[in-house]
Amino acid sequence: MKSDKKVKIALGLFVAFMVCMFFMNKTDAVKNIGISDIRSFIDSKGSLGPIVYVVLLTLLPLLLFPDSLIVIAGGMAFGLGWGTVLTSIGSLLGGMISFYISRYVGKDFVQKYAKDISAFKGKNNKVNGFFLILILRLIPMFPFKVVSYSAGLTNVKAKDFAIATVIGSMPGIVVYTNLGDKSSDIGSSGFCISIALLIALTVGSIFVKKRLERKDEAS
Repeated sequence: MKSDKKVKIALGLFVAFMVCMFFMNKTDAVKNIGISDIRSFIDSKGSLGPIVYVVLLTLLPLLLFPDSLIVIAGGMAFGLGWGTVLTSIGSLLGGMISFYISRYVGKDFVQKYAKDISAFKGKNNKVNGFFLILILRLIPMFPFKVVSYSAGLTNVKAKDFAIATVIGSMPGIVVYTNLGDKSSDIGSSGFCISIALLIALTVGSIFVKKRLERKDEAS
């Protein structure tokens, strides 16, 4: 009885929160937020800026907002080193929230997202969960939120999901954080290198994604 009550309460809170997030994302205030606005907001918090940034990333899976914009802003605000560390922490927390929401609360809500990721189809017992999440994290073309929610619908262990998320997300985090860090000196060799890394990551992701899709279709 107590467990059923907890589930109902959690579901009610989740639905209420999602309704709030839906209306927030419909407002012009959210739609018109840019990278510079995010960076200014973080800077305005002073010593609490790092905490605010991590909280933003933690709540990001519940918002209809591009991950890359916040990560680039984090690079602008904290530099490559601390920006990478803080982004890794926030991304892991956000990923775990999505994972547990999907697994224990909102399965019906996120079910529609899972079908869009062919890599998850019919592979619960065929592919090691850790390596599956690792591969999907290494490919930014698979949206971070969708992978997190979808993973919760499989039998992937939470520990494997967490470790694979930290390792697999690192290349993308470094590339986007570095882009933000170097954006203050547009035209410099460092900025050109950051753009080249971004292009390489994108092209490589598209190539690997297509290979996985063709392999999945063949099997």
